[in-house]
Amino acid sequence: MSATIRNILALALGVLIGGMINMAIVTFGPSVIPPPAGVDVTDIDSISANLDRFEAKHFVSPFLAHALGTFVGSLVAFVVAVSHRRSLAFVIGFITLAGGIAAATMIPAPVWFVLLDLVVAYLPMAWLACLVGEKLVSGNSSAADSGPA
Repeated sequence: MSATIRNILALALGVLIGGMINMAIVTFGPSVIPPPAGVDVTDIDSISANLDRFEAKHFVSPFLAHALGTFVGSLVAFVVAVSHRRSLAFVIGFITLAGGIAAATMIPAPVWFVLLDLVVAYLPMAWLACLVGEKLVSGNSSAADSGPA
């Protein structure tokens, strides 16, 4: 398999697996930390009408979904790719950041959560995935980024 095909596959797998992690946590999070009584977290109007009833604990699942989805997706891209590993991991980070920005404009949330989410859950997680990926692949970041595109 050519390096280019493998890198495209790495990117696609990173987006797919990261997205699956994100959706699993978003889907099952409310069963671990239930929303305030009477709030339907699948309905933006219900969230908007009851935002003042949400506590910090109600934002743990969305934050973990975004951070872990980005981390795992970036790590998958880094490990599967044969070259440009860091770049591909950060592409996942930027893709998920764009999704986070879109979500922040559509889904009501306190400013503190939006700032924490956008600043910590995306690009820093892609960076952390690169650090872990370097250890998994070779322990040498220069070797991790070498090779043909």
